[in-house]
Amino acid sequence: MNQEARALPGKSHGWLRTWFKKVWDVRGGGLYACGFAVTFLWLEAGSFIEDFKQIHMLFDGEVIGFILNFIIDSFQNTLAAFIWPVEIVEFAPPYGAIGLALAFWLFPIHIKKHIETWLFDPKEDEEPEQPL
Repeated sequence: MNQEARALPGKSHGWLRTWFKKVWDVRGGGLYACGFAVTFLWLEAGSFIEDFKQIHMLFDGEVIGFILNFIIDSFQNTLAAFIWPVEIVEFAPPYGAIGLALAFWLFPIHIKKHIETWLFDPKEDEEPEQPL
């Protein structure tokens, strides 16, 4: 059991990468997919901090309310992550739209190959051979 606890940090990188791979594949593997994943993680981190501030609800007997707030926040974060390009365009018109267009143009040229190398590294996907 002690060995399993030490292995957890090493596996968490794999869990994040596995989740990111799924989002990458489902969302088309481009800037939109990357933006969705980053936006969702950013919003969930903020929600987690806000939920931590409300931890007293658990001690006040409001467990169901706490869990419902968490589920509703996660759903809202998912919806907000879907429309992340709109937030960028609205942030600083017209420069937000220009920046987003440049990002969609430059992302496949300069960044996508590095993300795919991290996600689909064949050396890490191979299982070590078992001795006979």
